[in-house]
Amino acid sequence: MRRAAPLGLLAGLLVLAAAGAAALLGGGGGPGRPAESRASAPTPVPGDLLDLGTAPVPLAVRLEDPLDPVRIDFKRPPRAGLLFDVDTGRVLWRRRPTRRLPIASLTKMMTALVVTDRIREGGRVRVTAKALRYRGSGVGMLPRGKRVGVSALLHGLLLASGNDAARVLAERAGGSIRGFVALMNARAARMGLTCSRFSSPDGYVDRGNRSCAADLAAIGRAVLREPRLARVVRRAGVVLPFPIKGGRLFLYNHNPLLRTGYRGTTGIKTGFTDAAGRCLVATARRGGVHLGVVLLHSRDPGRQAQQLLDRGFALQ
Repeated sequence: MRRAAPLGLLAGLLVLAAAGAAALLGGGGGPGRPAESRASAPTPVPGDLLDLGTAPVPLAVRLEDPLDPVRIDFKRPPRAGLLFDVDTGRVLWRRRPTRRLPIASLTKMMTALVVTDRIREGGRVRVTAKALRYRGSGVGMLPRGKRVGVSALLHGLLLASGNDAARVLAERAGGSIRGFVALMNARAARMGLTCSRFSSPDGYVDRGNRSCAADLAAIGRAVLREPRLARVVRRAGVVLPFPIKGGRLFLYNHNPLLRTGYRGTTGIKTGFTDAAGRCLVATARRGGVHLGVVLLHSRDPGRQAQQLLDRGFALQ
């Protein structure tokens, strides 16, 4: 395309490219459901909604490096995991990093990325009755029919791991739950993720919802590069103004490193289902070194993460 092409035309072509990628990935309708057609893809509307259509910066970790400097023998190792440098992508320790596994609520990291792509900071989202028909963990106090700030919902999504918050945000950002899942898979394709496939915005149902430690490290790096999300995931707890009785919402982070006061913790997300086991993506900074760890189906993710991070920081 010539450089003189109108900006509007370029934006339109990028939107169509994203829709095409979503269709190739099955549209996020879940097993046995047809892919979203181009005609049914969510359409941007004026107001809070954005449609950037831009390709994220590549954030893949460097699996091609031959030797991992950190050696550790866990008595009961996770099914898969990584220790990596958040800034450079260098891998310091690995265990089956491309093994595709269920990831439970780690899914919400991708949900948060798509939401920040699509909804402006300061935007407000209406809580629908359909969105409140969720299962599993939830904020539990979302007021039906009222408009809630997107920042409060992102805190409910990433700290309290609210499946209700995930559905409310997905309906607004994608036009429907299925439409939003298509956007999740399209973004994964643009990021070059090779083993991720999303079937819901919350990760409550494991069927059709998979990723691997390498992809989750890349997603975690993307979360920390988005200032709106980095501010959320580093908080151990928060009190927010909220349209409920009392006017305030109290939320606490499930991250075991934040709960135990591990020095320098900067985020990010936990997850659990019976199939996925206990999962964690966590990051910490010491001086100029920023390390991250991914653990999938771990018996003790908090302790194992601390052991890996301690070994990683000791190398610096």
